[in-house]
Amino acid sequence: MTTSTQKSRTGQVTSVKMQKTVIVSVVWRQRHPLYGKAVRRISKFYAHDEEGQCKLGDTVRIVGTRPLSKLKRWRIVEIIQRHEVPEVKPSEIDVPSIEPPAPVQA
Repeated sequence: MTTSTQKSRTGQVTSVKMQKTVIVSVVWRQRHPLYGKAVRRISKFYAHDEEGQCKLGDTVRIVGTRPLSKLKRWRIVEIIQRHEVPEVKPSEIDVPSIEPPAPVQA
């Protein structure tokens, strides 16, 4: 099957807590039937990530495929943009350490 005839969506990875599976959130707009205002909708898709390359926040393209599990009907085709997460330690941003409160004496 060619990818031109398959459904494809572009969204952000919102969960990577499973093995070989990621959750991709796709944001789309729909007009309100009565008022005509554009309403933002979010759809979550379970997608197959064989190599486990996706990280939280990545922008990915997914395509529809045969059922792979109870909820998984999509697979990752490409990672469009990587999400950069800075590695910062609490000591580098001068966060005061939290000390436990002193015991109360009666």
